[in-house]
Amino acid sequence: MTPAPVIIAIDGRSGAGKTTLAIELAARLRTHRKVALFHLEDIYPGWNGLAAGVERYVSTVLAPLRRAEPATWISWDWEKHYDGDARVTLPAEIVIVEGVGAAAAAARPMLDAVIWADSPEDERRARALERDGQTYEPYWDQWAAQEAELLDSDDVRSHADVRVLNRADDTAPADVLQALTYLPGLATVLVPELSSRRGLRLQYERIEARPDAADLFESLFGTSANAVWLDSSLVPPAPQGRHSGPDRDAAVAAERSRFSILADDGGTFGQSVRHRSGTNRITAGCATAEVPGPFFRWLETVWGRKAVRGPEGYSCDFTLGWLGYLGYELKRETGGSDVPADTPDAALIFAGRAVVLDHAEGTAWLLALDAPDAADWLASARTAVATASGHGTGTAPGTGANPAVVPFPAPEFTSRDTEDSYKRKIADAQNEITDGNSYEVCLTTSLTAEVPADGLEPWPTYLALRTRNPAPFASYLRFSGLTVASTSPERFLRIASDGGMRAEPIKGTRGRAADPETDAELRHDLATSLKDRAENIMIVDLLRNDLSHFAEPGSVTVSRLCEIESYATVHQLVSTIDAQLLPGSPRAEAVAACFPAGSMTGAPKISTMAILDRLEDGPRGVYSGAIGYFSLNGATDLAVAIRTLVIQTGDENRAAGGPTATLSLGVGGAITADSVPQEEYEEIRTKAFGVLSALGSEFPARTDT
Repeated sequence: MTPAPVIIAIDGRSGAGKTTLAIELAARLRTHRKVALFHLEDIYPGWNGLAAGVERYVSTVLAPLRRAEPATWISWDWEKHYDGDARVTLPAEIVIVEGVGAAAAAARPMLDAVIWADSPEDERRARALERDGQTYEPYWDQWAAQEAELLDSDDVRSHADVRVLNRADDTAPADVLQALTYLPGLATVLVPELSSRRGLRLQYERIEARPDAADLFESLFGTSANAVWLDSSLVPPAPQGRHSGPDRDAAVAAERSRFSILADDGGTFGQSVRHRSGTNRITAGCATAEVPGPFFRWLETVWGRKAVRGPEGYSCDFTLGWLGYLGYELKRETGGSDVPADTPDAALIFAGRAVVLDHAEGTAWLLALDAPDAADWLASARTAVATASGHGTGTAPGTGANPAVVPFPAPEFTSRDTEDSYKRKIADAQNEITDGNSYEVCLTTSLTAEVPADGLEPWPTYLALRTRNPAPFASYLRFSGLTVASTSPERFLRIASDGGMRAEPIKGTRGRAADPETDAELRHDLATSLKDRAENIMIVDLLRNDLSHFAEPGSVTVSRLCEIESYATVHQLVSTIDAQLLPGSPRAEAVAACFPAGSMTGAPKISTMAILDRLEDGPRGVYSGAIGYFSLNGATDLAVAIRTLVIQTGDENRAAGGPTATLSLGVGGAITADSVPQEEYEEIRTKAFGVLSALGSEFPARTDT
């Protein structure tokens, strides 16, 4: 018995390039399988026959093909304006049907995928008339009215699995094919395309240089709509021999800060994904696919499994792949409740090309997946590295023109909570602890500001942040109208390509002082604080449990417990938990088992997240999530999204009548039974200082008056 074909419909208004797209897509698919094409224009009964043509197409073409039977149908003779010959469309492995109404409501139950092609109206008309000459021109308005009537009653666009902005530049077929590989319903038939996506080869160059990372990022990716800089902006010299205290801090920070990664989603393999409330929206060039389902399950299908190995002598675990953030609200997939946020729950780019800076060796690695445009990009990257190496050390923040404070008017922030309301929430959290519902609650609040869009620019804002508050896991993420500027000191989770796992939670904070003696006293106070040690040890215990879900039995160890690390504006209490991933374990699920970071929830995690949802009066969004990469070799390194400013380009400002930008900054701290509310409130002010001071801003007033 002949199996039923996979049927792909390409719909869209006249002149959107559906026919050319269908022909080109079929040609690419014919490399590995048999493909049949059906054009609806061959069956429409005249210039007033759109509705009737769709009905004929569904009953005489789709229905038999769905049964794996040949479809016999009557064509339309456009010269004689009458029925023409009887024709047959055979049920090949894949059948592509294209035309206005190809994915109409009556057709959709019989389709495996729907592609909606679109183009600007002026381009559509020109394209249609160029193809069909003067025969179509007298009927353009009549046919357009039928299209409008069809779409008014049946919005095909909202049911499309893939949407493509089909300009006449020959990019659409490749982009559409790449987007189709993400649709679960086509996974079996597109096995060759999926295999080629996994069998990627790496081109690379090693350059001995210490380029100024900010200059290099701006040169290579300054005009990219989507770009990521995982910026190790804290790179102290590594001490020699064994040390303790501040020298050991420097050694640990140097290990975390060894590599910076700069990338965008350009080139042949460039893609991006946004996840919101159960839908993954993947964009490849001009095509976008919408795939319903949990994010971590989707991530498991696209994350590398040693698909690309690093070159000899290359010490970084990033060999190209996905970079970006996972927002806190992904907790809905890991035992938390569903709280909608105004930012995507996850935003990642796929980088098929990147520059990796090795600060320890003083080298720049240029990485690119083998593609027709790889050589040109490597040449431009080589030039950019040479230019950016002409000044600055490339290792210390604040070189070149990096400002210490943004060169814009200081934003005025408001807080979700006043001092009194935050203290009341602390008391409520302590009541939950007393009742036995939790033993540590990581309570947070949010500071927000709205400014004119031209009143604060994301790029110089980040440069000011990294200058004033360098950190081993700093990052700058640009996703069109959304920018994430982070100076995080905390690693959430690392899984090396060989399966080594590491979490490094921070719990316990003191501010820094300009006077060395006072600063030393603050450090000593943190080191000897029983309360802060208790907070840290609770989270260590939680993370030991999280890692154990996918770790080899007996491999979970605590290699550092409650060590002090000092940064530009704070002293922190840090621990390190190591484990070995059980061979064959699903790596995305291993990440999900630890998400969100226990240092941002409290313990036990699931019940405490429910308490936090009740107390916090709103979503956290990007804050408290994770920032980092998922490499093609199966490695990941993720930071906790703290000390993180989120900048969104808004719509029209209702008050001023101009475009706006919204800034948000999350801050919080761990509440235990013996927390002192005033001290906890002062702690969030301390944590906010590093970001607010770079903006020239003050912490919001303590009260509403």
